[in-house]
Amino acid sequence: MIITRTPFRISFAGGGSDLPSFYSEEPGMVLSAAIDKYMYLTVKKAFGPTYRISYSRTELRERIDDIEHPIVRECLKAVPAPAGLEIVSIADLPANTGMGSSSSFTVGLLGALNAMAGRVIGAGALAAAACDVEINRLLEPIGKQDQYIAAYGGLQFIQFMPSGDVFVDPVICSREIRAELSRRLLLFYTGATRDAKTVLTRQTTRTAVNRPNLRELCRIAREMREILTMGKDLNVFGRLLHEAWTLKRALESTISNPAIDEWYAKAMQAGALGGKLLGAGGGGFLLFFCEPHLQGRLKEALSELNCVPFDFEPQGCKVIYVGDEHWARPH
Repeated sequence: MIITRTPFRISFAGGGSDLPSFYSEEPGMVLSAAIDKYMYLTVKKAFGPTYRISYSRTELRERIDDIEHPIVRECLKAVPAPAGLEIVSIADLPANTGMGSSSSFTVGLLGALNAMAGRVIGAGALAAAACDVEINRLLEPIGKQDQYIAAYGGLQFIQFMPSGDVFVDPVICSREIRAELSRRLLLFYTGATRDAKTVLTRQTTRTAVNRPNLRELCRIAREMREILTMGKDLNVFGRLLHEAWTLKRALESTISNPAIDEWYAKAMQAGALGGKLLGAGGGGFLLFFCEPHLQGRLKEALSELNCVPFDFEPQGCKVIYVGDEHWARPH
């Protein structure tokens, strides 16, 4: 039995520039961080030849082609595995909430299947394989940032090149700066889930119109990295987060909605310097940057939402358990 643990993520700026419609012509850039909320995948050899997959529902299948969960089906086609497996997923946060859960699932499952086959696969190869499953095999209208931050972990500045190469550079900053950034970030669950595919498909069709805004989002991602590496005033980071959200919500009308706009306005009035809706848009989690002495007031202003404590996670996908199989034999 193999168990993998793969982090979810928060993205600060640059989302949308990791779509091929943008980076095929000029480099995309994202500043992103893994957090200590995880997707756990357990893969175990089944007693018989059937496949048992447990997620929000349970499937029992004789053939890989009959598996309805698209990611499981394509991962099993991509990585040779013994016939008959039990696959169970457990997540710390709900799906479809902008935390990169689908890509964390893909990365975690590919990591487990490779470990079961006795293969050691690096973070770059694991992320590329996850992109191949989601983007090339399943034709999902998504970008590449989630797969890479899930595989690498940490706080990363990720560049997406027209050549198809992806460069993942750790943000080099002091432990104190990293801890202070974490202390000034608050995460709120809106209670709403959404289908990211619809938002991203619409956003992709508007890439030509949105290119100036996406370019600005790349600039903000670079400036945010500089603030952290140079040890500059972190409040500037918060104001850039607000600027990035203003640019992002202008990309496509369904990225935000009246409820999200109202919560955001309340947070800013309560003392937040900036914030954003995580993921493609339409629902999920709101992230805010707020100085510690004003956080009580911010939480009170958003008391109808669930504030979820979190910290940064330095590690990406990893195998956390390997168990030997012991099959009962007749005496």
